[in-house]
Amino acid sequence: MREVVLDTETTGIEVREGHRIIEIGCVEVLDRRLTGRHFHVYINPQREVEEGAFQVHGISDEFLADKPLFAEVADDFMQFVAGAQLVIHNAPFDVGFIDAELQRLGRHGCVADHCTVLDTLALARGRHPGQRNSLDALCKRYGVDNSQRDLHGALLDAEILADLYLIMTGGQTALMLSGQGGGDTVSEQLGAIRRLDPNRPALPVLTASAEELAAHNERLAAIEKAAGFALWAQQESIEA
Repeated sequence: MREVVLDTETTGIEVREGHRIIEIGCVEVLDRRLTGRHFHVYINPQREVEEGAFQVHGISDEFLADKPLFAEVADDFMQFVAGAQLVIHNAPFDVGFIDAELQRLGRHGCVADHCTVLDTLALARGRHPGQRNSLDALCKRYGVDNSQRDLHGALLDAEILADLYLIMTGGQTALMLSGQGGGDTVSEQLGAIRRLDPNRPALPVLTASAEELAAHNERLAAIEKAAGFALWAQQESIEA
């Protein structure tokens, strides 16, 4: 499955007041693996950036003066996202701005004509009702490094959101058993079964140190705090 994690920065909050997109950042995820492909562009909005918005992202009118217009980057952008599921935090905001730009341009229709959309803010609210679910709050909850996020930036925020999304939706994110390597199936990739020598030496058993056990318990406590439960802790309780 191809997904594109997307974020935008704008001249202001309200698209209905004519505010425009000034930055688009996207990163590609294919079958739950970050591919390293991204789309990133700054855009001349042909209007001033509001002071409140500038305080959030730090992108000035002077910086944007020589950047391309949306009309000049629209085709490349739409080609990058076409057919993907867009993963966006507070999706109605970004999709509303993109649709307004496309309507102003008069081509490509709207986002829904090309992509499906998953809103990670709605996802987070469903999993953590009554809690703060901003990007920064989720980074703290799930242990994602956002130390470089002094100001908002579309590409940086998309990269952070991609890590969060893969953690929030669980499971292995770096393991791909099909479509990788020469074989098309798991058995082809693993090869023929190899029998072990029954007379082989016994494997050594290494026990965890006190420091390792403390770190393990600390990690379980963090998982329980974030998700409400930890399967490992429940299994240890049953075995005890």
